[in-house]
Amino acid sequence: MMKGWVRGYSAVPFLQYVTGYGTIKRGSSVCVQYLCPQGNKRKIETTKELSDGLKLIDVKIDKHVVMGRGTTLECLFDMESEPLYSVKWYKDGHEFFRFVPKEVPPSQHFSVPGVHVDLENSTEAQVRLTHLELKSSGKYRCEVSAEGPSFQTVSAHSDMLVVALPEKGPTITGGRPRYQVGEHVNLNCTSGPSQPPTHLQWYINGAPANATLLRGPHTRRDASGLEVTTLGLEFRVERRHYRKGDMKLKCLASIATVYWNSNEESVEGDRPQRPPALEVKDNLPYPSRADRVLVSTVNSGVYSQSNLLHLLSILILATLRS
Repeated sequence: MMKGWVRGYSAVPFLQYVTGYGTIKRGSSVCVQYLCPQGNKRKIETTKELSDGLKLIDVKIDKHVVMGRGTTLECLFDMESEPLYSVKWYKDGHEFFRFVPKEVPPSQHFSVPGVHVDLENSTEAQVRLTHLELKSSGKYRCEVSAEGPSFQTVSAHSDMLVVALPEKGPTITGGRPRYQVGEHVNLNCTSGPSQPPTHLQWYINGAPANATLLRGPHTRRDASGLEVTTLGLEFRVERRHYRKGDMKLKCLASIATVYWNSNEESVEGDRPQRPPALEVKDNLPYPSRADRVLVSTVNSGVYSQSNLLHLLSILILATLRS
């Protein structure tokens, strides 16, 4: 028989209840919270392999859920021919749901702040929660018990956090439409009210801004108790910041895996002005088209014999027409 100890190394034979992942083998003890003697250090979940009775397979609880919506808590177990006595759910140590197959009705709900159970869609394998609120956040634990004579009990838990999403995306303030090389950029990105605080990140031309350029983040609470986050960006403009004459500055707001939103501004650099084209005007009057062609040709420095003959022909034609 495997022996086990808890704090103080006191033996606990025939232990029937464990907080955390694991199962208890009938008539045995286990090592709790890694306080076993040398050579017997095992996670509680390894006792699943040693149990020949009730096994807790998995507890599925969403880590992050959105306020106002619903979620399903799942407790998967294998009785292995043991009769089921009850399935109980707890939030922060307070029981809010119980399923006992021999009772009528088998499902019961107990009042716990922030927990709203949909009994019609709750069974021994799952509990449906609706109308989630910030008070719904907490540690949720499933406990499964077998009938006598074994009265085995297994349990597992996980944390759930309810997220209040911002109603609008991040806003960027303090910017100008154009910066010259050497000037300072000093911007602020501010999130909408949320819970927990929104995580903000600045990007320059698609690359994350260096931490040395960031100011903050700074968080404050609004009148509703939600948190508003502001993250500053400050740096001196260099030529490398401009790509094809533009610089893109983006602020990304996120909360865990349930929220992403961004805002981007495009900044122009001072483009060098082209010098005006040199235009030479000759105010001398030209009596005829032939005279204009002659002056243009002479000015261009072309003196070939063929050109002169061509010009002479034009002059003769011009004289005959006049």
